[in-house]
Amino acid sequence: MADDYLERIGKLIRVARQHRGWTQTQLAEALATSQSAVNRIERGNQNISLEMIARIGEALDSEIVSLGYAGPMHLRVVGGRRLSGSIDVKTSKNACVALLCGSLLNKGRTVLRRVARIEEVFRLLEVLNSIGVRTRWINDGVDLEIVPPAELDMEAIDHEAAVRTRSIIMFLGPLLHRLDTFRLPYAGGCDLGTRTIEPHMIALRRFGLDIAATEGLYHAQVDRTVSPGRPIVLTERGDTVTENALLAAARHDGTTVIRNASSNYMVQDLCFFLEALGVRVDGIGTTTLTVHGVPDIDVDVDYSPSEDPVEAMSLIAAAVVTESRLTIRRVPIEFLEIELAVLEEMGLDHDRTAEYAADNGRTRLVDLTVRPSKLEAPIDKIHPMPFPGLNIDNVPFFAAIAAVAQGKTLIHDWVYDNRAIYLTDLNRLGGRLQLLDPHRVLVEGPTRWRAAEMMCPPALRPAVVVLLAMMAAEGTSVLRNVYVINRGYEDLAERLNSVGAQIEIFRDI
Repeated sequence: MADDYLERIGKLIRVARQHRGWTQTQLAEALATSQSAVNRIERGNQNISLEMIARIGEALDSEIVSLGYAGPMHLRVVGGRRLSGSIDVKTSKNACVALLCGSLLNKGRTVLRRVARIEEVFRLLEVLNSIGVRTRWINDGVDLEIVPPAELDMEAIDHEAAVRTRSIIMFLGPLLHRLDTFRLPYAGGCDLGTRTIEPHMIALRRFGLDIAATEGLYHAQVDRTVSPGRPIVLTERGDTVTENALLAAARHDGTTVIRNASSNYMVQDLCFFLEALGVRVDGIGTTTLTVHGVPDIDVDVDYSPSEDPVEAMSLIAAAVVTESRLTIRRVPIEFLEIELAVLEEMGLDHDRTAEYAADNGRTRLVDLTVRPSKLEAPIDKIHPMPFPGLNIDNVPFFAAIAAVAQGKTLIHDWVYDNRAIYLTDLNRLGGRLQLLDPHRVLVEGPTRWRAAEMMCPPALRPAVVVLLAMMAAEGTSVLRNVYVINRGYEDLAERLNSVGAQIEIFRDI
């Protein structure tokens, strides 16, 4: 077998194993082989017979592996169908990845409830497993157990998995407390233009972390004599920057004040998790956080991240563009109030239940019912702001919503260098979007959507926007290579099908 074929087979086996909720060790036990052999097979570094492929397929109950075909995942969408019924919002992607990084602070056992089974989480689990952290899915694959080793093996880090996620950057905060020197691969993830780690470094240098970047690696050194003697002022109110500062402050022996902090949903979930670890955090939900660090954290902790407001917005947009009546349950309302206010201005017909608490006991949820509405373009432009403003990740969904509204809507996506460009992919489906510059798009509606076959945009939210437009377009569309969607959404096609969509998953043979 050619090396690239072995790699494709290995990737299929890894995906099937993760879908089953097994570790490499569990698969090795089922095959009567070693964990290292399974690791080599999944990396494409082991010759593998058809008999072994069949055995693996039987063990994992995976026809894909037993048939031995690979290639990227695609979606075939029969559009023009109305959605109906109700659908639950899954737990937050961004909170889950922050909590996985945060688990490195704890010497004890961490259990995270209802973790999103998405590619971004799988990549982080591969990285954690490679450096010695033991993880396993429990309770029928719903919850995740994390047990750290006494010593992390950073030399064994899974480089390929690390470069496929931007979340790896949040290893810096917890690792600076465990290691004097270490190396991390450059952060990857979505293609959203140039993004510097300098805001992270401005905060982390205050804890003695120094980074030199060469040959695709961050080379880190920690000076234990350095301590933040005055408040840390973040140069941007970014979510991951705030999370990294929190992770660094959590085990700092003293009190750390972080100003211009993000108060967004994933930051709040991380703060709640830190409190479960015994770290006191004052000012949660504000732009000034005061962290009372605990130098040694060794507790068994059980935590439930809250629901994902961006997924909730995706489902609201799905109902709007398909002109459907749909109930979206477990919506974290406090992180969607501005979006809903804008939609109300545009004419959205909806109602919501009384508020109730999420499983973390802190986040406020509602059930939201959206009905077919005659929308008008908003008077003001759509633009993101730090929480409590309109969420940066929700801006792309307004491109699809504006496309079904009467009139012209200006969308100003000022945060990312080129994400607005990807929104013009809607023109392939009948949209009328004019790119004014790399950050501004003028959307004219209403739109008569038409089916098309196209490649998935390389950025997560624009990719989902294209999928939603395909659901509204009469006829059959094909969206190719949807890995980026799987990075942030768990079983999205199947869940949309459960409320009336017709989306088929297929692969090239």
